[in-house]
Amino acid sequence: MLQDRIVTLTTPEEVQAFLTHYPTSVIFKAGTCHKTMQGFGFLQEQLQPRSDLRCGVIRVVEARAASNLVSELSGVIHHSPQVLLFKDGRAVFDVDNWSISPTTLEEGFRRVPPSGAMADTAAPRSDLTPYRQLLKQYLAGAIDDRQFEIAYTTTFRDDAELRSREEVEVLNSIFGDVDQHLAMHQMMAGRSDSALRQRAQVAYERLQALWDN
Repeated sequence: MLQDRIVTLTTPEEVQAFLTHYPTSVIFKAGTCHKTMQGFGFLQEQLQPRSDLRCGVIRVVEARAASNLVSELSGVIHHSPQVLLFKDGRAVFDVDNWSISPTTLEEGFRRVPPSGAMADTAAPRSDLTPYRQLLKQYLAGAIDDRQFEIAYTTTFRDDAELRSREEVEVLNSIFGDVDQHLAMHQMMAGRSDSALRQRAQVAYERLQALWDN
C-alpha cells in the first residue's frame, strides 16, 4: 500500500537513516498551505505505481533541522513545498511550489527508472470531514452563499494536509483557482446562486463517494 511507503522524517538522524536505507527514493518538503496539498496530490499519482520507491515527508515548520540537512546533502536550495528525487544517494531532480505538476513530476520520475515488480495502485484517503460538514451546512440552508464561499475558500487556502490528487480535484472544483479567486475579490461576481449550489452538490456527492470507498 502507498501509505506504507510514506514515512515522516522529523530529525537530521532520521533523514540520514532514510537516505542510507533508501538511496533511491523521494523526499517531499511540506509547507503550510494548499500548495502542499495540491503538490502532494500530484506526487502521490506518480508514487502509486512505483512500489519500488519510498517517500520521506518533512513538515518544514516542525522539522527545520531535518529540512536543512536535505538541502545540505542535495545542494538544492530549500523551498516548500518541494519534491526531491534521489538516485543512488544523489539528488537528480527537484521541483518547487506551483511548478510541482503532473508534467514536471513525470519528467523527474523518468530519471529514476523503476526496479522490480510494481503492483501498488491503492491511493490513501485523508480526512475530508471539514469540507463535508461545510458542504452539508450550505446545501441544507444553514449558511448562505457568501458565508459558505468565505468559509470554504479560507479552509482550502490554509489546508496543508497530504491529500490524493483525486481529492484535491474534487475540493478545487467549486471555485477553481482559489488564490486568483481571493486576489480578485470576485466572491459571488459573475456566478448565479443556482450554479454555485449545483457545483457544491456535485462536489458533496463526490466527497461522499470517496468517504464511502
